[in-house]
Amino acid sequence: MQSSLSADRVAARGSRPGDGLLESMRELFAFGDVLQELVKRDIKVRYKRSVLGIFWTMLNPLLMMVIMTIVFASLFRQTIPNFPIYVLSGYIVWSFFAQSTTSASTSVLDSSGLTRKVYLPPALLPLASIVSALVNLLLSLIPLALIMVVTGGTFTPALLMLPFSFLLLALFAYGLGLVLAASSVFFRDTVYTYGVILVAWMYLTPLFYPPSIIPPQFAPLIQLNPLYHLVEMVRAPVYAGQMPDPVHVLAATAFAVVTAGFGFWYFNAARSRFVAYL
Repeated sequence: MQSSLSADRVAARGSRPGDGLLESMRELFAFGDVLQELVKRDIKVRYKRSVLGIFWTMLNPLLMMVIMTIVFASLFRQTIPNFPIYVLSGYIVWSFFAQSTTSASTSVLDSSGLTRKVYLPPALLPLASIVSALVNLLLSLIPLALIMVVTGGTFTPALLMLPFSFLLLALFAYGLGLVLAASSVFFRDTVYTYGVILVAWMYLTPLFYPPSIIPPQFAPLIQLNPLYHLVEMVRAPVYAGQMPDPVHVLAATAFAVVTAGFGFWYFNAARSRFVAYL
């Protein structure tokens, strides 16, 4: 890890760690090779001493799909045809979001020993958590494709929308991850509180049930759930074989851009005080 940074580079970056947002963004691009090493480290640590290793990334969504299908298929069989694809297309989005933001929330704290030895842009640490989770998301597309083949799913040109959908998903997760990472430095209970919020958030997002079952008086509230729109951005091409509704595209884009912008601003404003708390 340290070998990827020359002594001159560390000294230069450590002597003037930019104060503004633009300079902080330039730092992220300048440390692209370090980002690769951090992502490799995260993946190695996650599957260290695991017999199946990275295959858990593909096995986990399949197991969850089987469980959800057994539990809920009888309830929604009439309203949701091909229930396995419906569940799996939503679950891989949720799995990425939960994994990436949870990992990002502790990324600065967990790497405090490393940042004392070499200078790294603090925002690089949550970004590494997002990118490593994104690798797992792409791998989870393999079992999703297999289930689509087995259950008669449709492969249409609408699937070309998925890269854009994943970009918005990663952008939203990164913005929230930045807020959580900075907050957890000052308030260690942030991580535990977020874990509770995640459980409620999962059940408030139509992952294994159709939005149509939500009572009319609460239906407008679902529009305020960013994950609802992000899930539909993926589910429409995969499950329905069609382009996402423009309402979901606009809402998902707005949530992703605003959250990423706020997260980067908040993180950059707080980073100067990290040293006193780490």
